[in-house]
Amino acid sequence: MQVTTWKKLLSVAVLSATTAVCSAEEVTIYGVKSLSGSFASYGKFADMGSKLAVEEYGDLLGSPVKYEAIDTEGNAGKAVRKVQEAISQDGALFFNGATLSSTALAIGKEVDKAGGVFMTPAGADELTGTDCNMATFRWSVPTYGAIHETVEPLIKAHPEWKRWYTITPQYVFGEALLSNAEAVFEAEGIEHVGNSYHSLQEQEFSGYLTNAMAAKPDVLLLLNFGGQSSNALRQAVNFGLKNEMKILVAWSSGLDQLQELGPDVAEGVYFGAQYWHTVETPMNNELVKSVREAYDMAPNYPMAADYIGTKVILDAIAKAGSTDGAAVAKALEGTVYQGPTGEETVRAADHQVLKDYYLLEGKAASEMQDEDDFAEIISSGESFPDESSLDCTRS
Repeated sequence: MQVTTWKKLLSVAVLSATTAVCSAEEVTIYGVKSLSGSFASYGKFADMGSKLAVEEYGDLLGSPVKYEAIDTEGNAGKAVRKVQEAISQDGALFFNGATLSSTALAIGKEVDKAGGVFMTPAGADELTGTDCNMATFRWSVPTYGAIHETVEPLIKAHPEWKRWYTITPQYVFGEALLSNAEAVFEAEGIEHVGNSYHSLQEQEFSGYLTNAMAAKPDVLLLLNFGGQSSNALRQAVNFGLKNEMKILVAWSSGLDQLQELGPDVAEGVYFGAQYWHTVETPMNNELVKSVREAYDMAPNYPMAADYIGTKVILDAIAKAGSTDGAAVAKALEGTVYQGPTGEETVRAADHQVLKDYYLLEGKAASEMQDEDDFAEIISSGESFPDESSLDCTRS
């Protein structure tokens, strides 16, 4: 009798353990990063951010969280093919990253078809506008906010700066920045004295800078990103443009870019930034500590963006209690959480995260308090199109 009872109890215990294992849902986050190609330096730090978020998270839905990196190679076509393979072969549903807007737009459509979730820091307004979908969420302030939180504060602080010249990369992100800048110029009575377009492969900007000098602007507005904006800015400094006009890089990559440029180039230049490591918020203080412990450095924009983008997806999975993509997307909508910039909100209407954008001014080497003190925050704030004017419609 005792043996029979013992066997029954053992059978029940084994069945319970088996059921618990089977009910655990393994979560894998796929980091879509430009680990090679023109934006490899950005992708490296973005990858570090996602890895750190996953390592810190531990178990989720009964299993350790896993992380897989997908190298976009800075190419939208290659990125889409690799994402499609991950979806069809591995059942991938949760994605974070993408440097270029064209890549993010294409990936978002594929993830939406699969019923997954995609959080990106890319810039094009179409991501949460005309091309919005249930899968795509965007952490970074859109081009609308980047322009309104950099160009407008400078115009208000320096009404004498009446003439502006722009240099623009000719693809979806650059066009979006330019159209928003032109709208601000018109509203503020600014004379747009010229624009030079360049390709996504351009690294030599002397011709465009010569055109800018000939137009005699008060401000040169650089609307390119990453290595292209760094090269354009270095060449502008070599041309002596800092002595002739003010320079604003509307969308910088923050600390990473200023470290690359150095104070001799960055001094007196204005930079728009999604993130700055000295911002005093509870979550950012924790992030700075974690990054220093893990990587012995201060966090930069790509690291912070992909860290919080990954963490927010994981939190939404935990909230949904499921790996069902539709349930996780619904859990994300309307979420208010503490992010690196302070309180951040995922707007349900268009899946845009509402957060601050920063205007920085580069410091002289003699003013730096430590090795990362390249700039001071001049202003910050939130600027987003009102919900009534959104172009986002989802079926």
